[in-house]
Amino acid sequence: MKISIEQISREQEEEIRIRCHEVDEEISEIVNKLKTETLIILGYQEDRLSRIKLSDIYYFEAVDGKVFVYSENQVHEVKQKLYELEELCRDKNCFRASKSTILNIAKIASVHPSLSGRFTALLDNGERVVISRQYVPALKQRLGL
Repeated sequence: MKISIEQISREQEEEIRIRCHEVDEEISEIVNKLKTETLIILGYQEDRLSRIKLSDIYYFEAVDGKVFVYSENQVHEVKQKLYELEELCRDKNCFRASKSTILNIAKIASVHPSLSGRFTALLDNGERVVISRQYVPALKQRLGL
């Protein structure tokens, strides 16, 4: 695979162009990585505002009418509703894992069947997230199972 970079003037719009014979799994992974790296979510901790890359986010969770974003070792509140985040992250390695959770697939270390048709995902940071029975088929499809 050949990679080339062309510098352009500041007046021109930046773009990434991929030329391929077919869109295979490798190309899809590259596109997902690019989309994930460029999406920034604004998170709030007390009176501080932080810019968080989607690639650093493990999951989003709605609790008591508020939505939180969990990264490796921090929790921030976000202003968006869970359904808005689901739409924003739809094609970017994220999927709805339950009514209150959106999970970043790239942060899953392993998945195990649990009770009543549910699954449990072990994340890279050691946390466990339950995937509701209703959303297991979507996970299987995303993982190619």
